[in-house]
Amino acid sequence: MSVDLSKGQRISLAKSGGGELTVVRMGLGWKAAPRKGFLARLTAREIDLDASAILFAGGQAQDVVFFQHLTSNDGAVRHTGDNLVGGAGQGGDDESIVVDLQRVPAHIDQIVFTVNSFTGQTFEEVENAFCRLVDETTGQELARYTLTGGGRHTAQIMAKVTRSGAGWQMTAIGAAANGRTFQDLLPVVAGHL
Repeated sequence: MSVDLSKGQRISLAKSGGGELTVVRMGLGWKAAPRKGFLARLTAREIDLDASAILFAGGQAQDVVFFQHLTSNDGAVRHTGDNLVGGAGQGGDDESIVVDLQRVPAHIDQIVFTVNSFTGQTFEEVENAFCRLVDETTGQELARYTLTGGGRHTAQIMAKVTRSGAGWQMTAIGAAANGRTFQDLLPVVAGHL
């Protein structure tokens, strides 16, 4: 059973039948909104959204996984590859980041997931964009956060997973931001740690 997350909502990442999740996948999907008018359709460009995962310890960025650094230094977090155009936005993931929660080093206490428009289009030009969390061992979708309302921003601080005792919790953030890369977003991300 999947939970539709609202901004700021938290969920535990413990399995419903007991025990902790071991491997989760943060999936991102989107498609370009239909363009209206003849000229708009002629000048339309593909939209390249990029998913990133920034690993923090004590409020300091320690590592990042994104399209140019596909695996964290410790191997616990892995990006499955860059999608330059999006897809149907109908539920399938266009980009994914897989996190082996058991392998994340003990000093890492938060992992923040961001999305940015590398090509610079705003979210007004994107539709059916979502971020979802999947139990990678079973394929079950655990939670989904939908980007609604478009907006003149080029990035989104989507969600974070936070170490909570021996387990992890996910929080949907859904904060609009501007930037083409994860580096541009670091000042905004700091406000959500």
